Amino acid sequence: MKYDYLIVGSGLFGAVCAHELTARGKKCLVLEKRGHIGGNCYTETVEGIEVHRYGAHIFHTSEEEVWAYMNRFARFNNFVNAPIARYKDELYNLPFNMNTFTRLWPDVFTPEDARRRIEEDRRGAYIDKPQNLEEQAINLVGPTIYEKLVKGYTEKQWGRPCSALPAFIIRRLPVRFTFDNNYFNDRYQGIPEGGYTPIFTKLLEGSKVILGVDFLQNAAEFSAQAERIIYTGPIDRFYGYRFGALEYRALRFETEVLDLPDFQGNAVVNYTDAAVPYTRIIEHKHFAFGTQKKTVITREYSAPWQVGEEPFYPVNDAKNGDLYEKYRTLAEKEPRVIFGGRLGEYRYMDMHVAVKRALEAVSRLEG
Repeated sequence: MKYDYLIVGSGLFGAVCAHELTARGKKCLVLEKRGHIGGNCYTETVEGIEVHRYGAHIFHTSEEEVWAYMNRFARFNNFVNAPIARYKDELYNLPFNMNTFTRLWPDVFTPEDARRRIEEDRRGAYIDKPQNLEEQAINLVGPTIYEKLVKGYTEKQWGRPCSALPAFIIRRLPVRFTFDNNYFNDRYQGIPEGGYTPIFTKLLEGSKVILGVDFLQNAAEFSAQAERIIYTGPIDRFYGYRFGALEYRALRFETEVLDLPDFQGNAVVNYTDAAVPYTRIIEHKHFAFGTQKKTVITREYSAPWQVGEEPFYPVNDAKNGDLYEKYRTLAEKEPRVIFGGRLGEYRYMDMHVAVKRALEAVSRLEG
């Protein structure tokens, strides 16, 4: 059978493209390397709880059109992301706000008090031209917040000292002088009732979906089945790592069912102490205000990545930026292939960004 589009990957970018193209009367073949649809947004039911298999995914956006679009496929609850940071035996609210500051400094009661303490903290350590992430972070929030809430977590996340990370990774740190624990500033926020997987089932209706298939192992045969290709896999792998492999950080997850109703009282707790090996613990039932008798937690570990493993976070430093530009130049010359999504564009994407970019891509292709 001949298809109009071959879509490689069933994550948000690929699935939205498939839905929109199918709605325009196009025939789509979707190939998915994993054994399930949905990419990293995939959820599965465990003990009556929707478990985010690849880490927490909270949909948030300020774009009304994107929010309305997603609500066509699911009803979203009113979950608000308010993570907690644990540093040794201390707990702090994130993002940095008045709740954080009053916990850090017992003489802080007002926004003016907090601004004064942060400025005093910064003053003694300020560097005019920060050369690395450590210096940049201290310039922004001072050494107290940096040492307790930034340093250990960041070094675990990237696998290297903050003094060896480029300053531009932290251009800013969210600091609020209000008692507001909502992590996002976006107007719309929530978790789909029933998890994310039903959304992908609806998005992919009308498309031919084949799971457990690696497109690049038989690219010529698959490519011959369609007029055009939407590719959401790693762009460097598409070109056989011609210029070398782009770098990523990997993630490892340990999921456990516990015979108790509540483990940590919050959906996400970040562990900012470098001595704790994982970066955070997710308690999935709290995404949906669950009251089940058991709970499911996931410990998340950041890990080194190598070719052949699942890539998660692009390492967006200058070296990898230059390397990606070489691949992007090749991609622009492809008459039949559109590269998109987190791996195809080598950039971290929030979910709403992936949806919007997919809608824009289809609009350019089909009007």
